[in-house]
Amino acid sequence: MSIKQLSETLINQIAAGEVIERPSSAAKELIENAIDAGATRIEIATAGGGKGLVRISDNGCGISASDLELAIRRHCTSKISLNLDDIRTLGFRGEALPSIGSVAKLTITSRQKDAAEGAVISVAGGKVSPVRPAPSNRGTTVEVRDLFFATPARLKFLKSEKAEAGAITEIVKRMAIAFPHIRFVLSGTDRSTLEFPATGDDHLARMAQILGADFKDNAIEIDAIREDVTLTGFAGVPTFNRGNSAHQYMFVNGRPVQDKLLLSAIRGAYAETIPHGRYPIAVLSLTLDPALVDVNVHPAKSDVRFRDPGLIRGLIVGAVRQALTREGDRAATTGAAQMMSAFRPGYSPSSVRSFSSQAWSPATSPSRPLSVGGELALRETAQAQFADITMPTARAEQAGPSNDGIPTMDAARYPLGAARAQVHANYIVAQTDDGLVIVDQHAAHERLVFEEIRKALHSMRPASQVLLIPEIVDLPEEDCDRLMEHAAGFDSMGLAIERFGPGAIAVRETPSMLGEVNVQGLVRQLADEIAEWDSAASLANKLEYVAATMACHGSVRSGRRMRPEEMNALLRQMENTPGSGQCNHGRPTYIELKLSDIERLFGRS
Repeated sequence: MSIKQLSETLINQIAAGEVIERPSSAAKELIENAIDAGATRIEIATAGGGKGLVRISDNGCGISASDLELAIRRHCTSKISLNLDDIRTLGFRGEALPSIGSVAKLTITSRQKDAAEGAVISVAGGKVSPVRPAPSNRGTTVEVRDLFFATPARLKFLKSEKAEAGAITEIVKRMAIAFPHIRFVLSGTDRSTLEFPATGDDHLARMAQILGADFKDNAIEIDAIREDVTLTGFAGVPTFNRGNSAHQYMFVNGRPVQDKLLLSAIRGAYAETIPHGRYPIAVLSLTLDPALVDVNVHPAKSDVRFRDPGLIRGLIVGAVRQALTREGDRAATTGAAQMMSAFRPGYSPSSVRSFSSQAWSPATSPSRPLSVGGELALRETAQAQFADITMPTARAEQAGPSNDGIPTMDAARYPLGAARAQVHANYIVAQTDDGLVIVDQHAAHERLVFEEIRKALHSMRPASQVLLIPEIVDLPEEDCDRLMEHAAGFDSMGLAIERFGPGAIAVRETPSMLGEVNVQGLVRQLADEIAEWDSAASLANKLEYVAATMACHGSVRSGRRMRPEEMNALLRQMENTPGSGQCNHGRPTYIELKLSDIERLFGRS
């Protein structure tokens, strides 16, 4: 069989299989082109989940009539010239427009700022129509109709119209977060109109548009730098979390990415602070020299490769953990909102209406005196039994020192206030200067005990159990090499390993905390982790899991009555312990209710 040159149309269709996987891929490429053109307003319209129509209109610099024909040719671009080491635009390959034109009906209409008229070019299934004059506003409008009509087999692999429309929405949200100075409008017959007005340099305001107003109140600012790599953005407090990772947004030099290394770093930064199956909310942006990152490793440009991945992971984990230590122990404001919605006023107009609909009768009146044995219950003879009871009073007393030696009014000025009561032998109610705090005593003390155990684990080598006969684990030689590179770290956690020939590892000691452990399984798991992530966190996670279990059993139990000085001491410890806002399982340890919220419950504001 002889070798022959493929036609240009077939080449573009093959490329389209990599670059244009679904309607959202086409939308992404076209939005990136609009942003690179300097647009400040981008309008996206869709129909049929993007399969019927994707139209992108912008007010960017536009394309000249002479360049339109080049724009639909493969590998023609205005964004790079000599090399790939200094990519500062979102697009750079020159593949998107010819790929789309080979599998769909593509129309590009554009006019530059000083041009007297616009121009239009059309491509349908790879067949190009000549450039012709056309009326146009300044900027460019790209219209894609009947996506994959030229390759109908691809249509069978697309999801429902609703799912494809949702994927386009997600693309627009990611672009909107990355570029807050651009106004985005998403509309169409298959969706409700979604508009994100420009917020200028206020990134947090744009994030609130997309992630909800609650994110603004529950976000911690991140600003860190290490070896000329800058990390900025916002991370949610641990108690403000979601059921999936869709609310984690990562950007590298302004480019939205979904990279395994970066998502793993976020997961590592929130380790032991979020319940299993819950995910943090974070918007983080890395800025570094373009020569230190390769964005040309995936056709969709969603994955990147860093020259020093350890530096990037360490920066993200360290910066986020430092921020959580600084501010992350506060409770999410959504807890107070849920508490507000849970309250039910004791009075409602409906209760009045239910009585007013009936004729008044002294026998059925809710205000009637109660009878006991035919005698009215509140006569003098019945009141005698209350003579020795001290009745409630609204009289204000001068505040003196509390049982823990701190003046009551001074204690209220602490962040978690002064303990006022214990409810159901499990919840501490404390008064602050501007509201009240309800603390789960077991969850709070569990976190405090866990932090003490974890501090001890990190400050000294945990006790280890010497195996009478070393366990030999047979592994591929490359896995043995990786494990030995981490041998010193394992030893600091009580796991002693050494090389036993070219393809085996000898395990001589295991951490005593783990008890009877499957050595073979543990070592293989560590080897797999190092191969996948270049780190071995499972051993540390196992030790911390045991520490968390010990803390759970060693903390103040629910149902134990506490003295005022014990409650206040617990509050003070919480204020001085990083991460005390959530327990070891990630649940909140306290909920704060502001005085304004309480007054609103009673209709006083």
